[in-house]
Amino acid sequence: MQNFEKLGAFYLGREYDLQNDASTDNLLLYDSKDLTTHAVVVGMTGSGKTGLCLGLLEEAGMDRIPAIVIDPKGDIANLLLTFPDLATEDFLPWVDASQATREEISVDEFAEKEATKWRKGLESWGQSGDRIRKLRETVDMRIYTPGSNAGRPVTILKSFDAPDQKIIDDADALRERISSATSGLLALLDIDADPIRSREHIFISNILDTAWREGKNLDLGQLIGQIQTPPFERVGVMQLDAFFPAKDRMELAMTLNNLLASPSFSNWMTGESLNIKRLLHTEEGKPCISIMSIAHLNDNERMFFVTILLNEVLSWMRTQAGTSSLRAMLYMDEVFGYFPPTKNPPSKQPMLTLLKQARAFGLGVVLATQNPVDLDYKGLSNTGTWFLGRLQTERDKNRVLEGLEGASAQSGSSFNRAEMEKILAGLGSRRFLMNNVHEDEPVIFETRWAMSYLRGPLTRNQIQKLVEKEDPQAASATLNADAAASVAEKIAPPKIKEDPRILIPPDVEQRFLTITRRIDPETRLVYRPALYAQARMHYVRASYKIDQWVEKTFLPKIVEDMMPNEVWEESEAPADSDYDFDREAGADAEFSDVPNDFYNAKNYKTWEKELKSYLYREFVMTVWKCAKLKAYSEAGETLGDFKVRIEQKVSELRDDEVEKLRKKYASKFRTAKDKVRRAEDKVEVQEEQYQQSRTSSWLNIGQTIMGAVMGRRTARSAGTSIRSYGRVGKEKADIARAEDNLEEVRIQFEELEAQFNEDLAELEEKLDVENMEFEELTLAPRKSDISVEDFCMCWLPWKVDSSGIAEPVY
Repeated sequence: MQNFEKLGAFYLGREYDLQNDASTDNLLLYDSKDLTTHAVVVGMTGSGKTGLCLGLLEEAGMDRIPAIVIDPKGDIANLLLTFPDLATEDFLPWVDASQATREEISVDEFAEKEATKWRKGLESWGQSGDRIRKLRETVDMRIYTPGSNAGRPVTILKSFDAPDQKIIDDADALRERISSATSGLLALLDIDADPIRSREHIFISNILDTAWREGKNLDLGQLIGQIQTPPFERVGVMQLDAFFPAKDRMELAMTLNNLLASPSFSNWMTGESLNIKRLLHTEEGKPCISIMSIAHLNDNERMFFVTILLNEVLSWMRTQAGTSSLRAMLYMDEVFGYFPPTKNPPSKQPMLTLLKQARAFGLGVVLATQNPVDLDYKGLSNTGTWFLGRLQTERDKNRVLEGLEGASAQSGSSFNRAEMEKILAGLGSRRFLMNNVHEDEPVIFETRWAMSYLRGPLTRNQIQKLVEKEDPQAASATLNADAAASVAEKIAPPKIKEDPRILIPPDVEQRFLTITRRIDPETRLVYRPALYAQARMHYVRASYKIDQWVEKTFLPKIVEDMMPNEVWEESEAPADSDYDFDREAGADAEFSDVPNDFYNAKNYKTWEKELKSYLYREFVMTVWKCAKLKAYSEAGETLGDFKVRIEQKVSELRDDEVEKLRKKYASKFRTAKDKVRRAEDKVEVQEEQYQQSRTSSWLNIGQTIMGAVMGRRTARSAGTSIRSYGRVGKEKADIARAEDNLEEVRIQFEELEAQFNEDLAELEEKLDVENMEFEELTLAPRKSDISVEDFCMCWLPWKVDSSGIAEPVY
C-alpha cells in the first residue's frame, strides 16, 4: 500500500470507480493547507458523514493540528473511544446493549464481534492499533460540557471581558463583537432582539461599547449593575429615561439576576475559562482536540454558548500572525439552525466573519450538516472544499448544486452541473464526491475506516464515565486556576475595635478591590488588608533579539493580622491579573484588623524598595532558542507556547518546501508519464500490426495451399506466402522490443517516484518539530530600568456566612 503517513497530508480514503463500483488503489491524500479555505460536509443519515468528519479530525491530530469542536448531538465525543489494544474489554463498556439483544447474542459476544470488526476494518485500510496509539500520544483529547459538570466544566465569567486592543481599534470588528455578544445574551433570556429595533439590544450594546472602549471588563454581575445605573445619560440623541425608563431597566436587570440566581445556572460560573489558546494547546505546547459537547443544553443555551465561543475564536484569531499553512481547525457538527439562509441568529454573524477572514490566519472552518436546505450558501461561497455524500431529496441536491456553483464562480473554476448531478445520484454509503478548488477536477472516494469506535451519540452519563476514565483529576475538579480564589475557608469573626482605615497614614493611598460576585443577604461583607503593586521591567539582549518591557502585578495577602516573612515572595496575584478598584467600600462593610506595620508610612517605602530587589533577583527571564531555525522565544513566552510558534513556522516552511519539490519534479513526472504513454501506445500499435500480419500471413498460406491443390498457384505465390509469414515473426519481435522498452520506462518512472518520495521523506524528517532541539537561556532585567508604577494599600472583599465560612468576592 502507498505510504500515507506524510506531514501535511490527511489520509481520507481511496479513490472510487463508480462505473465498476469498486475502490481503486489510489489513496486520497488531502493537503492540509487546502483546509485554510474551509470545508463543508453534507450527507444524509447513513451516508458516512460522521465517519468522514471523525477521520478529518483524526488526521488533524496525527499532523499535530489542534481543533475546537462544537458537538450539538454527542457524536464527535466518539473521538475518545480510541483503543490502541483493540481488546474486547475496551469495547465492552461502550457497545449498544439493545443491538446485542436484537442480534440475540450476549453483550460480551457483541463486544467481541465489534472488536473483531474494528481490527479487520483498520487492517483493510493499512491501519493498526499502533496508529491509534500514536494518535493518542500526539494529541490531547478533551470533552467540555458547558452548563454541566459531566465533562470538563466551562465558566463564562470572563466572556464579557474587553476584547483585544486590535479589535477595539477596528470599528467593524468591535461592532460585530458587541452585536453578537448582546444577541447571544438576549437569546439566553429568550428575548428575540433585533439589533436595529430592539431597545434592549441597543441599550446593552451601548453598555458594552462604553466599557470596552475604556478597557474595562464586565462580568454578568457588573452588567446587572450597569443596566440599573448606566454609565451614560443619553442613547443617541434621546435622554436615557425617555429611551429606556428606570422601571423597565429594573425589569431587565431582574430577569438577568433571576437567571444568575437560578441553581441550574451555577454550573456556568465554575470551571475552566473559555481560553482559546489553552483549548488549542496545553501549557507544554501539546496540541488539543477540545470537544464542546452541548447536547444537554436547551436551544437558547446552545445559541448563547456557540455565539460566545465563536466570538472568542474571532478575538484569538485576530491576535495571530498571518500564515498560509493550517494552524488550527474549528469544526461544527450539525450546523442546522446556526447558519441559516434567511434568518439572522446571533451565531450567524461571527460564523460569516470567520468564513471570510479566517483563511489569512490559518484557521480552517469545517461545517457539517444533513440538512442542506438550512445552509446559507451565499455565505459559503468562499468555501474551497465540498465533501458531498448521499442526499435524501431532489431539493437537497439542488441546494447543494447551487452552493457548488457559487463556490466555483467565486474561485474562477469551471462547473459542470449536469455531470455533478449525475455523480451525486450514484453515491452510496461511505462514498463521497470531493470538489476542491485547489485541484483540477472533482474526485469520488470511499472513506477509510475510522480509528475511533463509532458508538453513536454519547449521553451525559457516558461522557462523565469517559472523562473519569481519561482524566480523573479533571473530572473531579470543579474549579481551575481561574476560579481557585473562590475556595471557601473557615475564618474567625473580625476583631473590630475601631475602623482601621483611619489609622493608615494619610499619604498612603487606600483602595477597595471591586466586588465581582454576588453577596447573599445572609452573609457579611468583610474587607481584608493587602498590598498592591504594579511594576515594569526591561529585558534587553541584542543576541537574543529581545528588547521588551514586561509588567507584573503583585497582591500579597495578610493572614491572621500577620505580615508574611517574605512579602513579595508570597504574593498570590498572577502576572496577567487585571483588577478594578473602587474608591469607597461596599455598604455595611466590616474590616479585619491590620498588622501594626501598616501604620508606619516608612514601611511602604521599604516594601517598594524590597520589591525592586526582589524583581532583579528572582525575575530572571527564561529564553528558549531553536538553533535549527535560529529563532528565540519572546519575553515571557513559555516553552510550550514557543514550541507552538515554532511548529507553525515549521509547517509554513514544510508547505513551501514541499511545493518547491513538487514543482521541481513536475516536469520530470510529465516527461516520464509521456514516455510511458508513448511506450504503451507503441506496444499497442505493434500488437495491432502483429495481428494484421498474422491474419494476412495465414490468408496467403491458405490461398497458396488451395492453389496448389487446385493447380493454380505457382512457386512465386508460395514464396510470397513464406515472406508474409516471416513478417509475422518480425512483428512479434517488434512487440517484444516495445514491451521491453515499456518495462524500462516504467522502471524509470518508478525510480523517479521513489526518488521524489525519498526527498519528501528527508524533507519531512528535517522539518519535523519533534526533531527540533530547544536550548534554555537566561536573562535578568536591566536594573536601572526596574520601576514600580503603582503601589498602594488595598482592601480585599470577602463574604462570610454565619458559621464563619468565607469566600472571596473579587
